[in-house]
Amino acid sequence: MIHKTAIIHPKAELGKDCDIGPYVIIGEHVKMGKGVQVMPHAVIDGWTTIGEGCKIFPHAVIGMITQDRKYKGGRSYVIIGKNTTLREFVTIHMATPEEGKTVVGDNCLLLAYCHVAHECILGNGIIMSNAVNLGGHVVVQDNAIIGGMTGVHQFCRVGKYSFTGACSKISQDVPPYMLGEGNPLKIYSPNVVGLERNNFSDETRDALKKAYKLLYISGLNVSQAIEKIKQDLPQIQEIQELLTFIAESERGITK
Repeated sequence: MIHKTAIIHPKAELGKDCDIGPYVIIGEHVKMGKGVQVMPHAVIDGWTTIGEGCKIFPHAVIGMITQDRKYKGGRSYVIIGKNTTLREFVTIHMATPEEGKTVVGDNCLLLAYCHVAHECILGNGIIMSNAVNLGGHVVVQDNAIIGGMTGVHQFCRVGKYSFTGACSKISQDVPPYMLGEGNPLKIYSPNVVGLERNNFSDETRDALKKAYKLLYISGLNVSQAIEKIKQDLPQIQEIQELLTFIAESERGITK
């Protein structure tokens, strides 16, 4: 179903049962899986691939060139996974270097006015509330939730199953499974509600609560807290992921 006012380059590839609304513009190198719905006035350009079952709402702009002044031209990519929803006025930009990628995973929900900058990598099941803005090279891991009107500094990481409140400023890495808010962001507890809703075991939730206390309210520095976590807590998968995340942090974790 393609509306007669849509402008689609003849070389664009559209999967079976795509629904293209009025005044949509789709560029030459765009590829869509089956069942993608693109609503009025959306623009999809560049070397953009959109997985099956995605919904793109009015005035979203996907695949335009990066806003990074280092961009010198050439081919780079935007890749959107399956069954992801991009609401009104969402913008997702292609990477700066040639053959680079900006990626949004499967089953994500990006609400109105969200921005995903060059070379961001978003996992699966992510929710970004209205007007979340990600700087370049940001990594958001699976099932993280970012509150509305939050800004995330370049090169920061937001860990899996974390929750950050509205109007926060994220300038350091947010550890997985934690909850925080504020400007600057502060971590206040594990993401207790999120862990319960996602059926984490009592053992896992208890271990993460103890890890939080060691990291944030024990008075230990990060290195000392890590040693205590290794010594005193069960080395279950979630604790190992937390420790690995901290070890790999370049900007440091949120205090």
